[in-house]
Amino acid sequence: MFIIILILLVLIGVSNVVNRFVPFIPIPLIQIALGAVLVIVPLGIHLELEPELFFLLFIAPLLYHDGKHTPRDELWKLRAPILLLAVGLVFITVCVVGYVVHWLIPSIPLAAAFGLAAILSPTDAVAVSALAGRIHLPKSLMRLLEGEALMNDASGLVAFKFAIAAAVTGVFSFPKASLSFIVISIGGLVIGALVAFLIIGIRQLLRRAGLEDETMHMLLQILTPFMLYLIAEELGVSGILAAVAGGLVHAIENERLAFTMPNLRNVSNSTWSVILFVLNGLVFVLLGLQIPGVSRTILKDPHFDNFKVIGYALLIFVLLLVLRFVWTFIFARGGRWFGNTNQEVPSLRMLSLTAISGVRGAITLAGAFSIPLILQNGAPFPQRDLIIFLASSIILFSLLTASIVLPLIAKKKNTDGDAEQERMEREWQLEVMAAAVRALQNTSNEKNEVVVGTVIGDYKLMMQQLGQKDGNLKRLPRFQQEEAEMRLLALDIERKVVHERLENGQVSREQANYYLNMLEQVEIILANKLDLGKVLVKNIWRRLKLLFTFLTRSRLASNIVEPDLAEIRTLKMQCSQAVVEEFSKRCAYQSDDATEGVLDYYQQMVDRLRRFAFGSRRKDSSFIDSRRELHWIAIQAERDAVQWFYERGDITRDMASLLRRIIRNREASLYELEGIG
Repeated sequence: MFIIILILLVLIGVSNVVNRFVPFIPIPLIQIALGAVLVIVPLGIHLELEPELFFLLFIAPLLYHDGKHTPRDELWKLRAPILLLAVGLVFITVCVVGYVVHWLIPSIPLAAAFGLAAILSPTDAVAVSALAGRIHLPKSLMRLLEGEALMNDASGLVAFKFAIAAAVTGVFSFPKASLSFIVISIGGLVIGALVAFLIIGIRQLLRRAGLEDETMHMLLQILTPFMLYLIAEELGVSGILAAVAGGLVHAIENERLAFTMPNLRNVSNSTWSVILFVLNGLVFVLLGLQIPGVSRTILKDPHFDNFKVIGYALLIFVLLLVLRFVWTFIFARGGRWFGNTNQEVPSLRMLSLTAISGVRGAITLAGAFSIPLILQNGAPFPQRDLIIFLASSIILFSLLTASIVLPLIAKKKNTDGDAEQERMEREWQLEVMAAAVRALQNTSNEKNEVVVGTVIGDYKLMMQQLGQKDGNLKRLPRFQQEEAEMRLLALDIERKVVHERLENGQVSREQANYYLNMLEQVEIILANKLDLGKVLVKNIWRRLKLLFTFLTRSRLASNIVEPDLAEIRTLKMQCSQAVVEEFSKRCAYQSDDATEGVLDYYQQMVDRLRRFAFGSRRKDSSFIDSRRELHWIAIQAERDAVQWFYERGDITRDMASLLRRIIRNREASLYELEGIG
């Protein structure tokens, strides 16, 4: 089991690497495919899906986190459409799809058909969020989908529970089922809120007792969704809604922690990012592990016509889409009945996006696997394997349709001019750098207050220059790639100068190795994902030659004292002047924005080195080390901000790539400056 878990974790990492090279395929589909391959390849790996454990281990913490980070005011504004989708559409789906399934496949009893329809009704919050950043859905639609996915799990699972109970026992009471649904749903919300307040009270008591250790409080945070789910289920109410309610309550405390325990908030964000990354990936890999076995059971059964069974799954999926579209169309056109008098009627495009975005996922499959094997009279549950196969097929159809169709519908034509595009790029750069400033402010204390202020000052100066409307915009992201290629060419010129100085005895071997290693690091930073492999291959022979230097790199770096750094700065001055001369010649007969950008960069480098050489300001080594560390903290904060904006759907994949390229160029520049002191 431990080896299987390790393999699954490796597959999660592999899926993200694959997605970098094939970004048009969403990560959930890649993870499902990798999980299926793991079963198909004869390695003897087989993992049964335990529905109860699945809901507790995966769904509870994921929905708890979604509830904690979903804006409460926006959920309240969308309460009418969320309830219509999460409750009304679920029961419409159960009734309509249940009768249609029984009519298409008479061998599936009506109660079991209702059970299949019920488990197909919930949308998957994990799948929706996994697709959102890539597809860049409108923000209002994302909030609606998130709110629906938070609530419809309970309604769908409760309907599924009663339908399966009716199929097993042959007894069903609509009044009793309706009352139970109300009790289970409201009870789950109430219990979740009460338990969450109790946990918050316990944490406050611990803090008053002087126990403010971030690690202990982080452990309580991790345990919270599991306690919410288990307590609610033991009391006979919805554990899923309890986890959601607990997340909403803890969101209030999370806002207060920003002022009372800022370090805990930083630790919490980092820890939960890892937990969510693993859980989200495992959900779809486990889904992929189940599909081959389910498909093999039906496709190899001579009693079933394979094409007909797949056709049934496709028809049911189309029916789900049509129902969702019609339902959203009805309540959108009749929005005034629900108090939406100030809202515009959604367009057909938005209605289509809403319909196709109802992705089914692991909750559907986990519910299907929870169908009992036998009835109360001892007979096998009718068509259990077929029901699981239909559920699995519809999950795949929904993911594929959303992945293919949504980008085509969601994509807007670029009607903005170049000036508007540049303004957007500049605004997002300012947002990213503002995130870096906030991260630096969070690290400030009495010991590093001065150096933090220095680095923040550097960022504020960059933000001020970028915010000027009459600034030079021609080297914004659209030219960053070409400029990076010119920077790589400039590094080759620097490398040539270093070798010449080394052969002439003007620099020592240690200084040359230090400088060449710095150039290699800058080259790797500048290389994008397409030419990174070429850069790495080109540097292999250099690495082999400098193997021993590489092994002692930290010793060499720490032994570079002020006279040696002075020599490094002199060498940097010579290399920069050589690049300026070469690029000045290029600009004389072939001028372009990228070449001029690199020329301007190295001219500024020469001016900076001259000011450093003749200036009187000197800093001790501890100040330099602190400044270097803070620069990397800021760069990482910029990357985290870009990823956060992308995952929320605020920016497109293209914008995220452009912002990452800008950060990569800034990182390369900082590495050069830090390398020469």
